Amino acid sequence: MFERLREDVRSVFDRDPAARNFLEVLTNYPGLHAVWWHRLAHALWQRNFKWLARLISNFARWMTGIEIHPGARIGRRFFIDHGMGVVIGETAEVGDDVTLYQGVTLGGTTWNKGKRHPTLENNVIVGAGAKILGPFTVGAGAKIGSNAVVTKAVPAGATVVGIPGRIVRRAEEDASEEQRRQMADKVGFDAYGVTNEVSDPVAHAIGCMLDHLQAMDKRMDKMGSVLCELRPEYCDEQLPELKKEDFEGAVEEDLKSS
Repeated sequence: MFERLREDVRSVFDRDPAARNFLEVLTNYPGLHAVWWHRLAHALWQRNFKWLARLISNFARWMTGIEIHPGARIGRRFFIDHGMGVVIGETAEVGDDVTLYQGVTLGGTTWNKGKRHPTLENNVIVGAGAKILGPFTVGAGAKIGSNAVVTKAVPAGATVVGIPGRIVRRAEEDASEEQRRQMADKVGFDAYGVTNEVSDPVAHAIGCMLDHLQAMDKRMDKMGSVLCELRPEYCDEQLPELKKEDFEGAVEEDLKSS
């Protein structure tokens, strides 16, 4: 039991830079207190002491501002930052290393008994005020943006924002994003301007241009290798290298003119 307590406290230091020392975390973090009270209430709930479990759950809500139904299943190193207004329903399931911020609701959309609340897999992060409603799964490593309203399953590693929630980034896009940055560096473009927010039409257009340039670059390499086989002296011809300093003057002039 004490090892689990130490594990919980260490998880706070890992995810909250404001945490200063063990005593402060132990006594002044309502998210931790709510989780500890829930473990007691959940144990009683499983042993069919349901009235007592609900009483402890209500006491914890009064003390911390966080409502976790004693029937909910909570994994290890679960961290609720700030915590006020968090609501977790009876059939919700939360994996390991999950982080919730204030105002999050893991709720249901039906009055029928059975599974009606969401399942959060490992390493999910849910931003302040987000609502996840329904008996579906939020995949491992997914991120839910602040104030998003999610009513459909979220794939692992995806990022969801907005009302209703929409996916703006998937895990498989990481590789293509890195390729875009490499192409941006190659042509002398400021990679900082390649944003992850697909909702920005300018950034989306730039990303499509970089994808096109990369496809053309690969095709030219293939054509070059074929020409080298047909005419070996062709390989001696080198393209001029694009350097970042060649673009600095143009960028400065644009800034002055604007």
